[in-house]
Amino acid sequence: MQNVPTSSAFVGRSGELAALAEAFRLSDCGEPQRIVISGEAGVGKTRLVEEFAVMARENGALVASGECIETGAEGLPYAPFPAVLWSLVRQSTKSCVTGADDLPDELAGILPEWGNSAPLNLEPAGGAARLFALAVQLLERLAVERTVVIILEDLHWADASTRAMLTHIFRTLRGSRVLVIATYRADDLHPRHPLRPFLAQFDRLRTVIRISLPRFTRGEVARQITGILSAEPKPTAVDRIFERSDGNAFFVEELVRALSSGSQAYLSESLRGLLLARLQSLPEEAQQIARVVAEGGSDVEYPLLRTVTKVSEDDLIEALRNAVDAQILLPTPDGEGYRFRHSLVREAVSDELLPGERSRLNRRFAEALEADPSLARPGERTARLAAYWYAAHNHEKALVMSLRAAVEARCRYAYAEQSRLLERAMELWDVVPPTVLTTLRPPDRTETFRSGDGDGSAPAVLDHLDLLAEAAIAARLGGNRERALVIAKQGTSNADAQGDELRTAWFWIQRSYLVQELELNDGRWELDHAYELVRRQPPSAFHAEVLVALAGWGARHEPGPDSLASAERAVAYAHQVGAEYTELHARLIRGWLTADAGGFEGSLADLYRVRARAEELSAVGVLGRVSIILPSALEGMGKSAEAVAAAKEGIKACAALGLSDEEAWVRCNLSLSLFSLGYWDRSEQVLEEAINLARSHKAYGLVSSRRSQMALMRGDLETAKHQLVLAREYFGTYDPQPQLLIGLADVAIRVAAAEGLFEQARAEFIKIEAVGFPPGTERYALPLLCTMAAVEADAMDAARPDNEHEAVIHRIGEHAAQLRLLVPVQRAYYLMLQAELRRASGAPDPRLWASTAAAFAELERPYELALAHARWAASLLPTRNQRPKATDLLRAAYAGATTLGARLLMDELSLLAARARVNLAPSAGQSATVDRSAVSAVDGQGSSEKDHLLGLTPRELDVLRLLTRGDSNRRIGKELFISPKTVSVHVSHILTKLGVTGRGEAVALAHRSGLPSPD
Repeated sequence: MQNVPTSSAFVGRSGELAALAEAFRLSDCGEPQRIVISGEAGVGKTRLVEEFAVMARENGALVASGECIETGAEGLPYAPFPAVLWSLVRQSTKSCVTGADDLPDELAGILPEWGNSAPLNLEPAGGAARLFALAVQLLERLAVERTVVIILEDLHWADASTRAMLTHIFRTLRGSRVLVIATYRADDLHPRHPLRPFLAQFDRLRTVIRISLPRFTRGEVARQITGILSAEPKPTAVDRIFERSDGNAFFVEELVRALSSGSQAYLSESLRGLLLARLQSLPEEAQQIARVVAEGGSDVEYPLLRTVTKVSEDDLIEALRNAVDAQILLPTPDGEGYRFRHSLVREAVSDELLPGERSRLNRRFAEALEADPSLARPGERTARLAAYWYAAHNHEKALVMSLRAAVEARCRYAYAEQSRLLERAMELWDVVPPTVLTTLRPPDRTETFRSGDGDGSAPAVLDHLDLLAEAAIAARLGGNRERALVIAKQGTSNADAQGDELRTAWFWIQRSYLVQELELNDGRWELDHAYELVRRQPPSAFHAEVLVALAGWGARHEPGPDSLASAERAVAYAHQVGAEYTELHARLIRGWLTADAGGFEGSLADLYRVRARAEELSAVGVLGRVSIILPSALEGMGKSAEAVAAAKEGIKACAALGLSDEEAWVRCNLSLSLFSLGYWDRSEQVLEEAINLARSHKAYGLVSSRRSQMALMRGDLETAKHQLVLAREYFGTYDPQPQLLIGLADVAIRVAAAEGLFEQARAEFIKIEAVGFPPGTERYALPLLCTMAAVEADAMDAARPDNEHEAVIHRIGEHAAQLRLLVPVQRAYYLMLQAELRRASGAPDPRLWASTAAAFAELERPYELALAHARWAASLLPTRNQRPKATDLLRAAYAGATTLGARLLMDELSLLAARARVNLAPSAGQSATVDRSAVSAVDGQGSSEKDHLLGLTPRELDVLRLLTRGDSNRRIGKELFISPKTVSVHVSHILTKLGVTGRGEAVALAHRSGLPSPD
């Protein structure tokens, strides 16, 4: 073996290595870390992570490395993970992996050694998520005793399934001693590279540490050369090598190699020529073997290489030894084959192959592997055969193997890889002879056309519509929805031309899902087309699916009797034909709509039964949806405590299944229920956990909507406005759903009112009126109507009523009259609404507020109770003999608002107490947390020096402030809860103390003295 041209000393990178060491320390303390290292090819990413890996092992960590390979694009999903996970399992102690025996066989989707690779009873949308969740569970178990370090190299070559799994790992690792490091070539990322969205999402969330490796400086290059040669290089040599390599560590090694062998290659104009120069210095046999390895894949097994080269074993070993000695090839980590030392060299060698030479080599690889399947690893065999035959231009065999590889990819939930293989199949379909096509059979586990020709059977021979259907599903599940829509449109046209109504309807359903996901429109037009095609057909599973799709759309957009009727028919049809999964989905939507219609007990019982049966069947999609709907339905009924329990169960289920987007939704529902019960701090914490799990625009929108509401109640108007804008951007305008838009309008109205922008608040109300308050939206509509009535009441109190005031109040009453009061919480809100309307009409009714407070007290709604107490107190203050009662109510309201941290309500109460001259400090025997600064302000201790210089009492200052606004004695009395006669007395005292003869002079003096405005 010749000396390896690598530096024995680790050069530079001290800052980067320190960052990795700090990340290791944090992960060792139970804070999982995620690091992405970027740099151009050859800059030293591998050397950095290798150096760190040694350090981590010395500190007792489990360390495993894996590489993404170029053939991942040919249908080899999860390329780096099998080696990584299996290495970790082998290194761990028995006690670490004993508990992993209960992890299902689905792990074979990543680890073929684990067991049977056939998927269990999981629908396609949930299979990949389940697989990812199991992988995370395995990592967490391995990390119980020792910190786990995973290194994934060459992420720029990662297949879509690898990126999806890594995304899941990055998002869902919690409280585990795991450090994940990934590297990629920054110079390989073109503007549309699929890795860019992956990186961007974590840049937004700021949960991933980014390290960018620069090229070496001249001094670092000099130290690297010294380490390679074990001698000080001449300055002129350093200058030449630095100039030619431009500080790239790999090219420095190549140039030093050329220099030490006496070659002048470092003077070449082409670095590619430099890479090939060393290959060309080898014997011809070694060069030819290197060319074979370059075309065989990133790794080529020795038995396969021996079969393809057709040379004697002695000659093959001699050629391999020469290539290894020259540091062109290296043995693979498992010792079973060979690979190029650096991918740049492999690229250079592969690019030198002639077209005929490339196809010939691929044909020989395919023939060898076809004759003896044991020559390749089982998990890669079919996909590699598909790639070899395709490159060899054997269209018939390439089509057959591409279809088989697509089925294998689907069984591993690798839908992006399945989609690429099916795209190739569609490309080859028209050039393959019909005799080949008639021998093709449908996949063993078809995901499409569940109803077949109407009797539940699938076609005996695979036809083009089957292929289009599978390709549409794979593209959609693989994340390429634009392509899926193109395929679905082609399928609609082809099926319609064949007169196949059921399959035409199937493609229309797919188009509906896709246009909604792509935010093109709401998808109803496509659903109506599908329904028209099946409504005259006899009952079938697919007919039930169309009804489920219609009912689901209606539940989101038009909740009411028609949508409930669709769900009822879907349940009946699915039960009649024995389609249990479709029936579960239909029962789920029926329960949702029944709850909105007032059938609470029956709907809850059915939802709980759906959840239990979905767990038995591992129906992942149904489990994810019921985890969202059940706590939401409970919250809508006012059963917030039960909703919290249901949400926690849903979070467990979604986390175990890897349904991160659904988990984000459940956490938002949990946050809302905690908010209702008064646990605001915990509610905010749950929202922060949700943001790292959300993936879809709607999930992000829901998080922002909840954040906006929380910030508003906390008194942080700027954050509330910002989150409101984000929520509306995420929800978009293509798919208006009342339950989403009403809540946002409520926040927008509150924000505008808090800033005194009453006209803007009305404008928001007018916009949401256009959306309407259909049956099933009472839980959202009643709070919004209360908000708007309160805004009109506040406008009247601020002496800003106008011609629109009475009209708005009238419309609020009309909307309220159309709403059903189905549960106690809705009746409580209706009482509040009536009380606010009376206040807005200028005749506040203490009895209504007393009833409202009593209703919310029974429902464990502390914020609404505090608000009702505040309004009740305000209605009592003008009555002299009710002031003690009003004072107690104000203090109770303030104590409740303070406990919650409801700053907006606290400020309102402080102002009200100041005007009424009420001390908000708790009286003897009361226990409450009180904001002392607010109490001081109420007591007058916070008055400015200018206030005191005027020589007026605090009450006289209040009257003078209102005089500056031009208020009459009657108006001032109403504002300060005193009689007009008392106001007149105060005005006389003010004029006397200020030495002025009239109100105008008093106002002028107040302005000159800088008396703050009452507004």
